[in-house]
Amino acid sequence: MFDVIIIGGGPTGMMLASELRLHGVDVLVLEKDAEPSSAVRSLGLHPRSIEIMDQRGLLDRFLANGQKYPGVGRFAGIDKPLPENLDTAHAYILGIPQPVTDRLLAERAAELGAEIRRGCEVTGLEQDNEGVSIVIADGTRVRSRWLVGADGGRSLVRRALGIAFHGDPATTEWIHSELEVAAPPDELAAVVDEVRKTHRGFGVGPAGNGLFRAVVPAATVAEDRTVPPTLEELKTQLRAYAGTDFGIHSPRWLSRFTDATRLAEQYRAGRVFLAGDAAHVHPPLGGQGLNLGIQDAFNLGWKLAAEVNGWAPPGLLDTYHAERHPVAQDVLTITRAQSELISPEPGPRAVRRLLAELMDFEDVSRFLAERISSTGIRYNFGEGPGLLGRRLRDIPLSDGRLYEYMHDGRGLLLDRTRRLSVAGWADRVDHVADAGADLEAAAVLLRPDGHVAWIGENQDSLLRHLPVWFGAASPNAEGAA
Repeated sequence: MFDVIIIGGGPTGMMLASELRLHGVDVLVLEKDAEPSSAVRSLGLHPRSIEIMDQRGLLDRFLANGQKYPGVGRFAGIDKPLPENLDTAHAYILGIPQPVTDRLLAERAAELGAEIRRGCEVTGLEQDNEGVSIVIADGTRVRSRWLVGADGGRSLVRRALGIAFHGDPATTEWIHSELEVAAPPDELAAVVDEVRKTHRGFGVGPAGNGLFRAVVPAATVAEDRTVPPTLEELKTQLRAYAGTDFGIHSPRWLSRFTDATRLAEQYRAGRVFLAGDAAHVHPPLGGQGLNLGIQDAFNLGWKLAAEVNGWAPPGLLDTYHAERHPVAQDVLTITRAQSELISPEPGPRAVRRLLAELMDFEDVSRFLAERISSTGIRYNFGEGPGLLGRRLRDIPLSDGRLYEYMHDGRGLLLDRTRRLSVAGWADRVDHVADAGADLEAAAVLLRPDGHVAWIGENQDSLLRHLPVWFGAASPNAEGAA
Protein backbone atom coordinates (compact mmCIF):
# COMPACT_ATOMS: atom_id res chain seq x y z
CA MET A 1 0.00 0.00 0.00
CA PHE A 2 1.76 3.13 -1.24
CA ASP A 3 0.77 6.67 -0.39
CA VAL A 4 0.91 7.73 -4.05
CA ILE A 5 1.43 5.85 -7.30
CA ILE A 6 2.48 7.90 -10.32
CA ILE A 7 1.87 6.32 -13.72
CA GLY A 8 4.39 7.76 -16.16
CA GLY A 9 8.09 8.31 -15.62
CA GLY A 10 8.62 11.37 -17.80
CA PRO A 11 9.55 14.83 -16.53
CA THR A 12 6.10 15.47 -15.02
CA GLY A 13 6.04 12.19 -13.13
CA MET A 14 9.60 12.47 -11.85
CA MET A 15 9.17 16.11 -10.79
CA LEU A 16 6.05 15.14 -8.88
CA ALA A 17 7.78 12.18 -7.25
CA SER A 18 10.55 14.48 -6.01
CA GLU A 19 8.09 17.01 -4.62
CA LEU A 20 6.23 14.28 -2.73
CA ARG A 21 9.42 12.73 -1.35
CA LEU A 22 10.49 16.11 0.08
CA HIS A 23 7.60 15.61 2.49
CA GLY A 24 8.22 11.95 3.25
CA VAL A 25 5.41 10.59 1.06
CA ASP A 26 5.80 6.93 0.03
CA VAL A 27 5.92 7.09 -3.79
CA LEU A 28 5.97 4.47 -6.55
CA VAL A 29 6.60 5.54 -10.17
CA LEU A 30 5.55 3.09 -12.89
CA GLU A 31 6.90 3.62 -16.42
CA LYS A 32 5.89 1.32 -19.26
CA ASP A 33 9.11 1.76 -21.26
CA ALA A 34 11.99 -0.39 -20.08
CA GLU A 35 14.56 2.26 -21.04
CA PRO A 36 14.39 6.08 -21.13
CA SER A 37 13.56 7.51 -24.54
CA SER A 38 16.35 9.09 -26.59
CA ALA A 39 13.90 11.21 -28.60
CA VAL A 40 14.39 14.96 -28.15
CA ARG A 41 10.81 16.18 -27.94
CA SER A 42 11.71 19.28 -25.95
CA LEU A 43 14.72 21.52 -26.40
CA GLY A 44 14.81 23.49 -23.18
CA LEU A 45 13.42 25.13 -20.07
CA HIS A 46 11.65 28.47 -19.88
CA PRO A 47 12.24 31.03 -17.10
CA ARG A 48 9.50 29.76 -14.77
CA SER A 49 10.75 26.17 -14.98
CA ILE A 50 14.30 27.43 -14.42
CA GLU A 51 13.02 29.21 -11.31
CA ILE A 52 11.47 25.95 -10.11
CA MET A 53 14.80 24.16 -10.42
CA ASP A 54 16.42 27.01 -8.53
CA GLN A 55 13.78 26.89 -5.79
CA ARG A 56 14.57 23.23 -5.21
CA GLY A 57 18.36 23.52 -5.40
CA LEU A 58 18.61 21.73 -8.74
CA LEU A 59 19.60 24.55 -11.04
CA ASP A 60 23.37 23.96 -10.91
CA ARG A 61 22.82 20.44 -12.28
CA PHE A 62 20.80 21.78 -15.18
CA LEU A 63 23.16 24.64 -15.95
CA ALA A 64 26.06 22.17 -16.08
CA ASN A 65 24.21 20.18 -18.77
CA GLY A 66 22.66 23.01 -20.78
CA GLN A 67 23.35 26.29 -22.51
CA LYS A 68 21.88 29.69 -21.77
CA TYR A 69 20.26 31.60 -24.62
CA PRO A 70 19.68 35.08 -23.18
CA GLY A 71 17.95 38.04 -24.70
CA VAL A 72 15.83 36.38 -27.39
CA GLY A 73 12.08 35.94 -27.19
CA ARG A 74 10.30 33.89 -29.82
CA PHE A 75 6.61 33.80 -30.66
CA ALA A 76 5.53 31.91 -33.79
CA GLY A 77 9.16 31.87 -34.87
CA ILE A 78 9.48 35.66 -34.72
CA ASP A 79 12.77 36.54 -33.02
CA LYS A 80 12.71 39.66 -30.89
CA PRO A 81 14.76 40.82 -27.89
CA LEU A 82 13.19 40.04 -24.53
CA PRO A 83 11.71 43.13 -22.88
CA GLU A 84 13.94 44.81 -20.34
CA ASN A 85 13.46 44.08 -16.64
CA LEU A 86 11.39 40.95 -17.14
CA ASP A 87 10.12 39.89 -13.71
CA THR A 88 12.59 37.07 -13.15
CA ALA A 89 16.21 36.57 -12.16
CA HIS A 90 16.45 34.05 -15.02
CA ALA A 91 15.66 35.97 -18.19
CA TYR A 92 16.94 33.33 -20.58
CA ILE A 93 16.05 30.03 -22.18
CA LEU A 94 18.09 27.08 -20.97
CA GLY A 95 18.83 24.87 -23.96
CA ILE A 96 18.86 21.30 -22.72
CA PRO A 97 17.61 18.20 -24.61
CA GLN A 98 14.66 16.38 -23.05
CA PRO A 99 16.56 13.10 -22.45
CA VAL A 100 18.97 15.06 -20.23
CA THR A 101 16.10 16.73 -18.36
CA ASP A 102 14.46 13.32 -17.94
CA ARG A 103 17.68 11.87 -16.54
CA LEU A 104 18.32 14.68 -14.09
CA LEU A 105 14.78 14.58 -12.73
CA ALA A 106 14.82 10.77 -12.46
CA GLU A 107 18.13 10.92 -10.59
CA ARG A 108 16.66 13.47 -8.19
CA ALA A 109 13.54 11.38 -7.54
CA ALA A 110 15.68 8.30 -6.84
CA GLU A 111 18.01 10.25 -4.54
CA LEU A 112 15.03 11.33 -2.47
CA GLY A 113 13.81 7.74 -2.16
CA ALA A 114 11.10 7.33 -4.78
CA GLU A 115 10.69 3.75 -5.99
CA ILE A 116 10.91 3.66 -9.79
CA ARG A 117 9.92 0.60 -11.79
CA ARG A 118 10.53 0.63 -15.54
CA GLY A 119 9.03 -1.80 -18.01
CA CYS A 120 5.76 -1.82 -16.04
CA GLU A 121 2.75 -1.12 -18.23
CA VAL A 122 -0.48 -0.46 -16.35
CA THR A 123 -3.49 -2.16 -17.95
CA GLY A 124 -6.31 -1.23 -15.60
CA LEU A 125 -7.33 0.62 -12.47
CA GLU A 126 -10.26 1.05 -10.14
CA GLN A 127 -10.80 3.21 -7.09
CA ASP A 128 -12.89 3.13 -3.95
CA ASN A 129 -13.28 5.33 -0.90
CA GLU A 130 -10.00 4.12 0.59
CA GLY A 131 -7.64 4.04 -2.36
CA VAL A 132 -6.83 3.00 -5.92
CA SER A 133 -5.97 -0.48 -7.20
CA ILE A 134 -4.04 -0.94 -10.42
CA VAL A 135 -3.17 -3.94 -12.56
CA ILE A 136 0.20 -4.24 -14.32
CA ALA A 137 0.58 -6.16 -17.59
CA ASP A 138 2.30 -9.10 -15.89
CA GLY A 139 -0.71 -9.55 -13.60
CA THR A 140 0.78 -7.82 -10.58
CA ARG A 141 -1.69 -5.79 -8.53
CA VAL A 142 -0.61 -2.72 -6.58
CA ARG A 143 -2.62 -0.40 -4.36
CA SER A 144 -2.20 3.19 -3.20
CA ARG A 145 -4.11 5.85 -1.34
CA TRP A 146 -3.81 8.25 -4.27
CA LEU A 147 -2.85 7.97 -7.94
CA VAL A 148 -1.60 10.45 -10.52
CA GLY A 149 -1.77 9.82 -14.25
CA ALA A 150 1.25 11.43 -15.89
CA ASP A 151 1.14 8.93 -18.74
CA GLY A 152 1.01 11.17 -21.78
CA GLY A 153 -1.50 12.28 -24.37
CA ARG A 154 -2.89 8.77 -24.87
CA SER A 155 -3.31 8.42 -21.09
CA LEU A 156 -4.78 5.12 -19.98
CA VAL A 157 -5.63 6.75 -16.66
CA ARG A 158 -7.70 9.48 -18.28
CA ARG A 159 -9.52 6.98 -20.48
CA ALA A 160 -10.14 4.59 -17.58
CA LEU A 161 -11.73 7.42 -15.61
CA GLY A 162 -13.90 8.41 -18.56
CA ILE A 163 -12.71 12.03 -18.40
CA ALA A 164 -13.62 13.94 -21.55
CA PHE A 165 -10.69 15.24 -23.61
CA HIS A 166 -12.21 18.17 -25.47
CA GLY A 167 -10.56 20.01 -28.31
CA ASP A 168 -9.55 19.81 -31.95
CA PRO A 169 -8.12 16.79 -33.78
CA ALA A 170 -4.88 17.01 -35.71
CA THR A 171 -5.02 18.73 -39.08
CA THR A 172 -1.25 18.98 -39.64
CA GLU A 173 1.59 16.63 -38.79
CA TRP A 174 5.36 17.08 -38.73
CA ILE A 175 8.14 14.50 -38.90
CA HIS A 176 10.90 15.06 -36.37
CA SER A 177 14.25 13.29 -36.34
CA GLU A 178 17.87 13.39 -35.24
CA LEU A 179 20.30 12.03 -37.83
CA GLU A 180 23.44 12.52 -39.88
CA VAL A 181 23.63 14.72 -42.97
CA ALA A 182 25.98 14.37 -45.95
CA ALA A 183 25.39 17.84 -47.46
CA PRO A 184 28.03 20.54 -46.73
CA PRO A 185 26.93 22.80 -43.83
CA ASP A 186 26.98 26.00 -45.90
CA GLU A 187 24.85 24.48 -48.63
CA LEU A 188 22.39 23.05 -46.09
CA ALA A 189 22.04 26.39 -44.25
CA ALA A 190 21.46 28.32 -47.46
CA VAL A 191 18.69 25.96 -48.63
CA VAL A 192 17.01 25.90 -45.23
CA ASP A 193 17.03 29.69 -44.98
CA GLU A 194 15.37 29.94 -48.38
CA VAL A 195 12.67 27.37 -47.56
CA ARG A 196 11.90 29.01 -44.21
CA LYS A 197 11.02 32.27 -45.92
CA THR A 198 7.68 30.68 -46.77
CA HIS A 199 7.55 27.50 -44.62
CA ARG A 200 8.21 28.30 -40.98
CA GLY A 201 7.40 24.72 -39.95
CA PHE A 202 10.51 23.48 -41.77
CA GLY A 203 14.01 23.25 -40.34
CA VAL A 204 17.27 21.29 -40.43
CA GLY A 205 20.07 22.37 -38.12
CA PRO A 206 22.96 21.18 -35.94
CA ALA A 207 22.01 19.22 -32.83
CA GLY A 208 25.53 18.65 -31.49
CA ASN A 209 27.86 15.66 -31.61
CA GLY A 210 27.91 15.80 -35.42
CA LEU A 211 24.15 15.19 -35.63
CA PHE A 212 21.39 17.29 -37.17
CA ARG A 213 17.78 17.77 -36.10
CA ALA A 214 15.21 17.84 -38.90
CA VAL A 215 11.59 18.99 -38.76
CA VAL A 216 9.44 18.89 -41.89
CA PRO A 217 5.68 18.83 -42.52
CA ALA A 218 4.36 15.33 -43.23
CA ALA A 219 2.32 14.52 -46.31
CA THR A 220 -0.76 13.60 -44.24
CA VAL A 221 -1.79 13.03 -40.64
CA ALA A 222 -1.00 9.41 -39.77
CA GLU A 223 -3.92 7.22 -38.75
CA ASP A 224 -1.78 5.53 -36.10
CA ARG A 225 0.69 7.93 -34.49
CA THR A 226 2.19 5.15 -32.40
CA VAL A 227 3.91 3.90 -35.57
CA PRO A 228 7.06 5.98 -36.12
CA PRO A 229 7.75 7.47 -39.55
CA THR A 230 10.38 5.93 -41.79
CA LEU A 231 13.58 7.48 -43.09
CA GLU A 232 12.17 7.24 -46.61
CA GLU A 233 9.09 9.28 -45.57
CA LEU A 234 11.37 11.97 -44.20
CA LYS A 235 13.51 11.99 -47.36
CA THR A 236 10.41 12.29 -49.55
CA GLN A 237 9.15 15.31 -47.58
CA LEU A 238 12.53 17.00 -47.55
CA ARG A 239 12.71 16.68 -51.32
CA ALA A 240 9.15 18.02 -51.64
CA TYR A 241 9.95 21.18 -49.66
CA ALA A 242 13.66 21.74 -50.30
CA GLY A 243 14.31 19.94 -53.57
CA THR A 244 16.92 17.78 -51.82
CA ASP A 245 17.10 15.32 -48.95
CA PHE A 246 20.55 16.64 -47.93
CA GLY A 247 21.90 13.10 -47.97
CA ILE A 248 20.37 12.30 -44.59
CA HIS A 249 21.20 8.90 -43.09
CA SER A 250 21.71 6.96 -39.86
CA PRO A 251 18.75 8.35 -37.86
CA ARG A 252 19.04 8.09 -34.08
CA TRP A 253 15.27 8.37 -33.79
CA LEU A 254 12.23 9.44 -35.79
CA SER A 255 8.90 10.63 -34.37
CA ARG A 256 5.73 12.53 -35.25
CA PHE A 257 3.94 15.46 -33.69
CA THR A 258 0.74 17.24 -34.68
CA ASP A 259 -1.30 20.34 -34.01
CA ALA A 260 -3.94 18.37 -32.07
CA THR A 261 -5.22 20.52 -29.21
CA ARG A 262 -7.12 18.93 -26.33
CA LEU A 263 -7.77 19.62 -22.66
CA ALA A 264 -9.11 17.27 -20.01
CA GLU A 265 -12.48 18.40 -18.69
CA GLN A 266 -11.31 17.85 -15.12
CA TYR A 267 -7.95 17.20 -13.49
CA ARG A 268 -9.31 15.17 -10.61
CA ALA A 269 -11.72 12.26 -10.25
CA GLY A 270 -11.93 11.06 -6.66
CA ARG A 271 -8.50 9.85 -5.60
CA VAL A 272 -6.98 10.16 -9.06
CA PHE A 273 -5.35 13.20 -10.70
CA LEU A 274 -4.08 14.01 -14.18
CA ALA A 275 -0.90 15.97 -14.89
CA GLY A 276 1.24 16.87 -17.88
CA ASP A 277 0.24 15.61 -21.33
CA ALA A 278 -2.37 13.32 -19.77
CA ALA A 279 -4.28 16.51 -18.99
CA HIS A 280 -3.46 18.60 -22.06
CA VAL A 281 -1.95 18.26 -25.53
CA HIS A 282 -1.17 21.07 -27.93
CA PRO A 283 1.11 22.05 -30.82
CA PRO A 284 4.77 22.32 -29.76
CA LEU A 285 5.16 25.92 -30.96
CA GLY A 286 6.80 27.91 -28.19
CA GLY A 287 8.17 24.80 -26.48
CA GLN A 288 5.73 24.93 -23.58
CA GLY A 289 4.69 21.27 -23.27
CA LEU A 290 7.40 19.91 -20.98
CA ASN A 291 7.45 23.17 -19.02
CA LEU A 292 3.70 23.08 -18.48
CA GLY A 293 3.91 19.52 -17.12
CA ILE A 294 6.74 20.34 -14.71
CA GLN A 295 4.72 23.29 -13.44
CA ASP A 296 1.64 21.07 -12.98
CA ALA A 297 3.72 18.77 -10.80
CA PHE A 298 5.10 21.71 -8.81
CA ASN A 299 1.56 22.88 -8.07
CA LEU A 300 0.15 19.47 -7.15
CA GLY A 301 3.06 17.99 -5.20
CA TRP A 302 2.90 19.96 -1.96
CA LYS A 303 -0.90 19.87 -1.88
CA LEU A 304 -1.07 16.09 -2.24
CA ALA A 305 1.71 15.72 0.34
CA ALA A 306 -0.30 17.90 2.74
CA GLU A 307 -3.30 15.58 2.32
CA VAL A 308 -1.23 12.45 2.86
CA ASN A 309 0.41 13.95 5.95
CA GLY A 310 -2.91 15.01 7.44
CA TRP A 311 -2.69 18.79 7.56
CA ALA A 312 -4.31 19.87 4.28
CA PRO A 313 -7.13 22.38 4.83
CA PRO A 314 -10.52 21.52 3.27
CA GLY A 315 -10.58 22.06 -0.47
CA LEU A 316 -6.81 22.34 -0.92
CA LEU A 317 -6.66 19.46 -3.41
CA ASP A 318 -9.41 21.04 -5.50
CA THR A 319 -7.27 24.15 -6.03
CA TYR A 320 -5.03 22.05 -8.30
CA HIS A 321 -7.70 21.93 -11.01
CA ALA A 322 -8.90 25.47 -10.25
CA GLU A 323 -5.42 26.90 -10.73
CA ARG A 324 -3.84 24.75 -13.42
CA HIS A 325 -6.81 24.16 -15.77
CA PRO A 326 -7.05 27.86 -16.78
CA VAL A 327 -3.27 27.98 -17.28
CA ALA A 328 -3.48 25.06 -19.72
CA GLN A 329 -6.39 26.71 -21.52
CA ASP A 330 -4.23 29.77 -22.03
CA VAL A 331 -1.30 27.70 -23.31
CA LEU A 332 -3.58 25.88 -25.75
CA THR A 333 -4.79 29.22 -27.07
CA ILE A 334 -1.35 30.69 -27.70
CA THR A 335 0.14 27.49 -29.13
CA ARG A 336 -2.80 27.09 -31.50
CA ALA A 337 -2.36 30.72 -32.53
CA GLN A 338 1.32 30.14 -33.25
CA SER A 339 0.48 27.02 -35.22
CA GLU A 340 -1.79 29.08 -37.45
CA LEU A 341 0.78 31.86 -37.82
CA ILE A 342 3.45 29.59 -39.32
CA SER A 343 1.15 28.64 -42.19
CA PRO A 344 2.54 29.52 -45.64
CA GLU A 345 -0.88 30.85 -46.71
CA PRO A 346 -1.09 34.58 -47.54
CA GLY A 347 -3.47 35.45 -44.69
CA PRO A 348 -1.38 34.03 -41.81
CA ARG A 349 1.79 35.43 -43.38
CA ALA A 350 0.23 38.90 -43.37
CA VAL A 351 -0.76 38.54 -39.72
CA ARG A 352 2.81 37.41 -38.92
CA ARG A 353 4.24 40.54 -40.50
CA LEU A 354 1.83 42.71 -38.53
CA LEU A 355 2.59 40.88 -35.28
CA ALA A 356 6.33 41.25 -35.88
CA GLU A 357 5.82 45.03 -36.01
CA LEU A 358 3.59 45.03 -32.92
CA MET A 359 6.25 43.09 -30.98
CA ASP A 360 8.50 46.14 -31.24
CA PHE A 361 6.20 47.78 -28.68
CA GLU A 362 7.41 47.07 -25.13
CA ASP A 363 3.95 46.22 -23.75
CA VAL A 364 3.22 43.71 -26.52
CA SER A 365 6.64 42.12 -26.20
CA ARG A 366 6.28 41.84 -22.41
CA PHE A 367 2.77 40.42 -22.67
CA LEU A 368 3.86 37.63 -25.02
CA ALA A 369 7.10 36.95 -23.13
CA GLU A 370 5.21 36.50 -19.85
CA ARG A 371 2.71 34.19 -21.52
CA ILE A 372 5.41 31.97 -23.01
CA SER A 373 7.67 31.99 -19.96
CA SER A 374 4.77 31.51 -17.47
CA THR A 375 6.14 34.32 -15.30
CA GLY A 376 2.90 36.27 -15.66
CA ILE A 377 0.63 33.64 -14.07
CA ARG A 378 -1.54 34.98 -11.26
CA TYR A 379 -3.75 32.54 -9.38
CA ASN A 380 -7.03 33.90 -8.05
CA PHE A 381 -6.52 34.43 -4.32
CA GLY A 382 -9.13 37.17 -4.11
CA GLU A 383 -8.76 40.93 -4.13
CA GLY A 384 -5.44 42.42 -3.12
CA PRO A 385 -2.21 43.97 -4.38
CA GLY A 386 -0.92 42.97 -7.81
CA LEU A 387 1.65 40.62 -6.28
CA LEU A 388 -1.02 38.52 -4.54
CA GLY A 389 -1.38 35.19 -6.36
CA ARG A 390 1.80 35.64 -8.39
CA ARG A 391 5.02 33.79 -7.70
CA LEU A 392 7.73 35.90 -6.14
CA ARG A 393 10.93 36.18 -8.16
CA ASP A 394 14.23 35.34 -6.52
CA ILE A 395 15.39 38.39 -4.55
CA PRO A 396 18.53 39.20 -2.56
CA LEU A 397 18.35 38.89 1.22
CA SER A 398 20.78 40.08 3.87
CA ASP A 399 22.20 36.58 4.04
CA GLY A 400 21.92 35.00 0.58
CA ARG A 401 18.86 35.03 -1.64
CA LEU A 402 15.24 33.95 -1.35
CA TYR A 403 15.29 30.75 -3.40
CA GLU A 404 18.09 29.32 -1.26
CA TYR A 405 15.55 29.15 1.59
CA MET A 406 12.99 27.17 -0.44
CA HIS A 407 14.88 23.96 -1.20
CA ASP A 408 12.86 21.84 1.26
CA GLY A 409 9.49 22.63 -0.31
CA ARG A 410 7.95 24.29 2.74
CA GLY A 411 5.94 27.49 3.07
CA LEU A 412 7.88 30.63 3.92
CA LEU A 413 7.09 33.89 5.69
CA LEU A 414 9.45 36.61 4.49
CA ASP A 415 9.16 39.25 7.19
CA ARG A 416 10.78 42.67 6.92
CA THR A 417 9.03 43.84 10.12
CA ARG A 418 10.76 41.13 12.20
CA ARG A 419 7.68 41.21 14.47
CA LEU A 420 5.53 38.47 12.97
CA SER A 421 5.31 34.80 13.97
CA VAL A 422 4.32 31.46 12.44
CA ALA A 423 4.00 29.79 15.86
CA GLY A 424 1.73 26.78 15.41
CA TRP A 425 2.77 26.29 11.80
CA ALA A 426 6.54 26.06 12.21
CA ASP A 427 6.43 22.41 11.14
CA ARG A 428 5.14 23.58 7.73
CA VAL A 429 6.24 27.19 7.31
CA ASP A 430 9.72 28.70 7.66
CA HIS A 431 10.16 32.23 9.00
CA VAL A 432 12.82 34.47 7.49
CA ALA A 433 12.98 37.76 9.41
CA ASP A 434 15.06 40.13 7.30
CA ALA A 435 14.60 43.88 7.48
CA GLY A 436 17.00 44.27 4.55
CA ALA A 437 15.11 42.04 2.09
CA ASP A 438 14.68 43.58 -1.37
CA LEU A 439 10.89 43.53 -1.06
CA GLU A 440 8.41 46.38 -1.45
CA ALA A 441 5.91 44.81 0.98
CA ALA A 442 6.33 44.63 4.74
CA ALA A 443 5.90 40.86 4.70
CA VAL A 444 4.70 38.10 2.38
CA LEU A 445 3.58 34.53 2.98
CA LEU A 446 4.72 32.15 0.24
CA ARG A 447 3.23 28.77 -0.52
CA PRO A 448 5.72 25.94 -1.17
CA ASP A 449 5.42 26.69 -4.91
CA GLY A 450 6.51 30.29 -4.32
CA HIS A 451 3.15 31.97 -4.99
CA VAL A 452 2.27 34.86 -2.69
CA ALA A 453 -0.64 33.85 -0.45
CA TRP A 454 -0.70 36.90 1.84
CA ILE A 455 0.75 40.42 1.97
CA GLY A 456 0.70 42.59 5.08
CA GLU A 457 2.22 43.44 8.43
CA ASN A 458 -0.52 42.58 10.93
CA GLN A 459 -0.22 39.38 12.99
CA ASP A 460 -3.98 38.91 13.29
CA SER A 461 -4.35 39.12 9.52
CA LEU A 462 -1.55 36.59 9.08
CA LEU A 463 -3.23 34.21 11.52
CA ARG A 464 -6.41 34.35 9.46
CA HIS A 465 -4.52 33.42 6.27
CA LEU A 466 -2.16 30.69 7.50
CA PRO A 467 -4.97 28.11 7.93
CA VAL A 468 -6.27 28.79 4.41
CA TRP A 469 -3.17 27.18 2.88
CA PHE A 470 -1.46 25.37 5.75
CA GLY A 471 -4.32 23.91 7.78
CA ALA A 472 -4.91 24.13 11.49
CA ALA A 473 -2.15 25.12 13.89
CA SER A 474 -0.32 22.18 15.40
CA PRO A 475 0.10 22.14 19.19
CA ASN A 476 3.21 20.01 18.66
CA ALA A 477 4.93 22.41 16.28
CA GLU A 478 8.05 24.16 17.52
CA GLY A 479 7.12 27.55 18.87
CA ALA A 480 3.39 26.71 19.04
CA ALA A 481 1.35 28.71 21.47
